[in-house]
Amino acid sequence: MDINTAVPSADPADNDVKLLHKMGYAQELSRRMGAFSNFAVSFSLICILSGGITSFQMGLSAAGGASIGLGWPLGSLFALVVAAAMAQIASSYPTAGGLYHWSSILGGKMWGWLTAWLNLLGLVFVVAAINYGTYDPFFRTLIAPMFGVNPDSLGWWQQTLFLTVITASQAFLNHRGIRITSKITDLSGYLIFVVTIMLVVSLLVYSPVKIDLSRLYTFTNFTGVDGGAWPKQTIAMAFLSGLLLTAYTITGFDASAHTSEETHQAARNVPRGIVGSVFWSTTFGYVMVCAFVLVMPDIGAGVKQGTGFFEAILAPIPGPLRILIELLMFFINYVCGLAAVTSTSRMMFAFARDGGLPGSKWLRKVNAAHRTPGAAIWTSAVLAIVVTLYGDAFTVLSAGSAVFLFISYAMPIAAGIFAEGRTWKEKGPFQLGMLSKPFAVAAVFGALVLAYVGMQPPNQKVVYVIVGLLAVLLTIWYGAGVRKSFAGPPIGKVSKEREQELSGMEGQLGES
Repeated sequence: MDINTAVPSADPADNDVKLLHKMGYAQELSRRMGAFSNFAVSFSLICILSGGITSFQMGLSAAGGASIGLGWPLGSLFALVVAAAMAQIASSYPTAGGLYHWSSILGGKMWGWLTAWLNLLGLVFVVAAINYGTYDPFFRTLIAPMFGVNPDSLGWWQQTLFLTVITASQAFLNHRGIRITSKITDLSGYLIFVVTIMLVVSLLVYSPVKIDLSRLYTFTNFTGVDGGAWPKQTIAMAFLSGLLLTAYTITGFDASAHTSEETHQAARNVPRGIVGSVFWSTTFGYVMVCAFVLVMPDIGAGVKQGTGFFEAILAPIPGPLRILIELLMFFINYVCGLAAVTSTSRMMFAFARDGGLPGSKWLRKVNAAHRTPGAAIWTSAVLAIVVTLYGDAFTVLSAGSAVFLFISYAMPIAAGIFAEGRTWKEKGPFQLGMLSKPFAVAAVFGALVLAYVGMQPPNQKVVYVIVGLLAVLLTIWYGAGVRKSFAGPPIGKVSKEREQELSGMEGQLGES
């Protein structure tokens, strides 16, 4: 990988605006995020203290300790390859559309339109799944009992009220401006490092068992065990299934791309944010999940506990310290949802800006006072609440959304394999050089493998969701006239013609 070290111009902000104009877009959003803020929004959205806990049983109940000790590094390597391949494209085209925009430029407007829908649907369910995880286990199991509330007394109405309140509050903070949101995600970025260290050290110091490192490379087929995540499988398939722990945890790093138009020196800082967030998440995440395995009194019993394993391994930690860790983790998970709303709304805004959504004229509106896509923010929040209302459908669609994201990550990378050196000649400062095509091929292959694993039992209904969605999208594209009416992002002559209109558009927006 190579980061061009040429001396930047005297005013990097001008370069950001010029590059955005070159791609046919006005500077409508407020550009206030620096390098760390761009990193922090992805790091907060990945949030190992969320997915690394709520998805932990996907690894442990697959091939046991080996799924953690050996599977996490393998899954991390794949995530880093995908991140590097995405970062190179992001450096060339730093816009809020992210994956959608890249797919459109590199693979054509139909390829971009399909990518947009898969990515957007995936992101909506990511918001819902994160906030549901904040409710259970973090609020329902860990926080509520602190106030004398019996978790079993909390039903559907309490769950819906909780999800509505926190999602609406995340939308409100987002609506008020990127400055507020980025300050909170910056804080969360630091806290994730600190709290992960606190958690790991506390678990090891107060461990009820002697540390046995052999657990981390011992294969045990726990599939089919009551309380586990998987029906009976071969040990090879179990190990593959266990990779979904890393895949489900290390996702959402496209948030750095979706906040490109709010980041200074985006061509440099966005790719750094993408790769950096994945590197540090996989590194600290590995230490954390290994600690979970090492302090369990009995791994077989831990598998049977399901998501209750976390409450069990926290139990030996002294009360005041445990409560502090739990409260900090609750806040971090809340900010994870905040970052997800940020990413989803910017994606929705960018797609609507190009006329890709019903109600695009409304969804693309930017609040002049705060320079945020208000309509897209609140629409994202409402959709994230609605999809949680019917539990059975939410479970299936959440599993499907992970597959949507894997595929949407792979689509622009796959298009880049064929476009590189042909239509994609001008790259940004972040370049992979000779590793470009090998990384791209590996990323696409890995995404397809994970998509396949993600559709195996007990998630076999995801196949119907994927096939049904693609059938609907293709019918709309060819049968409803979208193929002709959807122009896609401005490319070539269109983007050059639009440059002349952009200053006027920006002048209508106040400073923020």
